[in-house]
Amino acid sequence: MFAKILIANRGEIACRIARSARRLGVATVAVFSDADAGARHVAACDEAHRLGPPPARESYLRGDLIIAIAQRSGAQAIHPGYGFLSENEDFAEACRRSGLVFIGPPPSAIRAMGLKAESKRLMAKAGVPLTPGYHGADQDPALLADEAGKIGYPVLIKASAGGGGKGMRIVEKPADFAAALASCQREARASFGDDAVLIEKYLTRPRHIEIQVFADTHGNCVHLFERDCSVQRRHQKVLEEAPAPGMIAERRAAMGRAAVDAAAAVGYVGAGTVEFIANQDGTFYFMEMNTRLQVEHPVTEAVTGVDLVEWQLRVAAGEPLPLAQDQLAIRGHALEARIYAENPAKNFLPSIGTITHLRTPPEGAGVRIDSGVGQGDAISPYYDPMIAKLICHGASRDEALALMAAALRRYEVAGLATNVEFLGRVVTSRAFAGGELDTGLIERHRAELLPALATPLEAVAAAVLADLAAEASVSDSDPWAARDGWRLSLTAQRTLTYRCGEETFAAVLEYGRAGMRLGIGERSGPLSGKCIDARAAFAWGDTQVSAGVARDGMRHTVFFAGRRLDLERFDPMLAGDDDDDAGDASFAAPMSGKVLSLIAAPGTPVDKGAALLVMEAMKMEHTLTAPRAGRVREYRCAAGDQVEEGALLIVFDAE
Repeated sequence: MFAKILIANRGEIACRIARSARRLGVATVAVFSDADAGARHVAACDEAHRLGPPPARESYLRGDLIIAIAQRSGAQAIHPGYGFLSENEDFAEACRRSGLVFIGPPPSAIRAMGLKAESKRLMAKAGVPLTPGYHGADQDPALLADEAGKIGYPVLIKASAGGGGKGMRIVEKPADFAAALASCQREARASFGDDAVLIEKYLTRPRHIEIQVFADTHGNCVHLFERDCSVQRRHQKVLEEAPAPGMIAERRAAMGRAAVDAAAAVGYVGAGTVEFIANQDGTFYFMEMNTRLQVEHPVTEAVTGVDLVEWQLRVAAGEPLPLAQDQLAIRGHALEARIYAENPAKNFLPSIGTITHLRTPPEGAGVRIDSGVGQGDAISPYYDPMIAKLICHGASRDEALALMAAALRRYEVAGLATNVEFLGRVVTSRAFAGGELDTGLIERHRAELLPALATPLEAVAAAVLADLAAEASVSDSDPWAARDGWRLSLTAQRTLTYRCGEETFAAVLEYGRAGMRLGIGERSGPLSGKCIDARAAFAWGDTQVSAGVARDGMRHTVFFAGRRLDLERFDPMLAGDDDDDAGDASFAAPMSGKVLSLIAAPGTPVDKGAALLVMEAMKMEHTLTAPRAGRVREYRCAAGDQVEEGALLIVFDAE
């Protein structure tokens, strides 16, 4: 076994690798960018070394710097985690030339599976079933359009060197093909430095099922069963589970054999995932092989009892696989929810900022949390906006679902937008709970999963109680600052005003001999209780309420009944009219990012939904479209500009 390894990654996966290495008595070396100098993975390792500035291309993608640090620190091996350099055959080869063990497959296997088109040709020779499509080297746009027509719409354009949902577009009709191809190629160039694409038949209600494989240097290869990763947004996974609901033994065996055959065809070593697209009738087709550990590996660990990172270290050190195929079995059911800093109501746009409040469900008893951030840490524009992975394991799927739903209700994050509330709706939805899984589940049930709901008055009352607690803490040290409404033989009244989205609430507090009353709208009643350590427990009339309240000045994030609500207290007398020079006809940047192109010429009439501007954030493209017919009066930015969230980009004149 190695004495010391370098972890060439960041965030939760770097922390995860460090934990497994420590159990084996292996010392760890962390690397970090300037943005991560105080990150959790730095503290989790035995030593840490600076790489460079925040952009990944100047830090985590600098293989030469990483190898130099490994040699200087005395590490014998490098674990790449996932993302960054984990599937870079040149980096794997450079490690070998430098006398370092790359904890992953041989460069030849990465190369064979790295290009989707080439991997499909290899799989065809190995007898692995393939989706109908074009995987050729000729990338002439006219030829690609012709091939799409032969395959038959709808088709899926995919970056040949891609992964993680980047560089993918569904095209429903021929008229949309050229624009989708150009957008897909731009995103592929930005993410992978390669704009080659392949085209495949798009299955209308497919399931995404993948098989975990593991091979050693002694000729052994096993599969550790399947994961269902069908629940996706923007072609990226948000919920994964093992085993796949409805999987029968014969199909599991067939998919396992196909996955092992795929690994054997490229001389694979280490942990890998063979991904399949499956029809509802059970037929399945090879999509790609991820030559690394997957984000969703904890669900496989939960149901098999195997530490996959430990297996990686043992295999890389030359040991045989710890278990044979007939020694592996599925125990119970596990779910993983990816908790992201993103705004589901705004098409899942990434959210950037500081985590001002974090309260998580307790771990143990079937609940596990893998995270690389804590309260006070920032989610930056430079890396993936994942906050944590929440894993729940039960004796059955129903038990795992109940654990997940309860854990999500107790997961509180404030300071930026998250998908926690959305995830809670998904796992309790009839479709997901009933196992009606396919990659279109979220879009098909969008109205149910992303409803426009009124603000519960209990949430406003919780914000009031938090403000009263803050005032009381001040008056404890300064009695003249007390705002408790005390009057000699009189009743006092005051109003606190809050805004939540488009709604405004006037909370009227009345102080009298019998105590305090709170009125909001038509609802009124006695108010009593406390707000301590960001928890409000109170009685309002006949209702007992418990809610989380993260207070940041005039802003309040309330967690109540599985919902998160952002309220802001303001003084109506000071609010004034909003007289922005652009008024309602302005477009602000929905997130920090780079302007890629300005599409509509100023003054030219456009229809509702027409593309106006394309931005890139975290290697994903986002298009701003016209909310109604009109024309662009002027752009306040240019292609290539780096803009901050909220910056004015477009002044738009509606008809």
